[in-house]
Amino acid sequence: MPGPREDSHQRQLGMTYRTVQRLADAATPEELFTGQWQNRTSVLDECKPYLDDRWNQGCTNAWKLWEEIVPLGYRGSYGRVRAYLHKKRTWPRLVTAGPPSPRAVAGWILRRPESLAEAETLQLKTVRAHCPELDALTRHVRRRWFGTCPWTRP
Repeated sequence: MPGPREDSHQRQLGMTYRTVQRLADAATPEELFTGQWQNRTSVLDECKPYLDDRWNQGCTNAWKLWEEIVPLGYRGSYGRVRAYLHKKRTWPRLVTAGPPSPRAVAGWILRRPESLAEAETLQLKTVRAHCPELDALTRHVRRRWFGTCPWTRP
């Protein structure tokens, strides 16, 4: 039975006694976030790995993905799939560096190795590891221009 204090709060706030009591008993705001919707399974949970894989493959059309998961046993609505994918659209994406420009790679190859910055040396090493032709060219240039052969450039 509500006491006189809770009863007045209940009337002022327009809430039930149980809601007022729950709010009053909470020691921290985090305690208020536990409830019937927390950690509850969704109809979409079984399809999320598939949707994530397809999303990472570049398929971002919610309707197409919904059509793909219905034959796999998904019985939920299109709107739920669309809402899940909308969250993925608004997530911050990883920023990845693009490949170096041909001009930058040529500059790294044609400069003396000791004049390259550490980051440039690492990038050139990566380029050489992925492209055998550029590796051969770099070895040739360094032997020919920066080597100790008498016909090399000073």
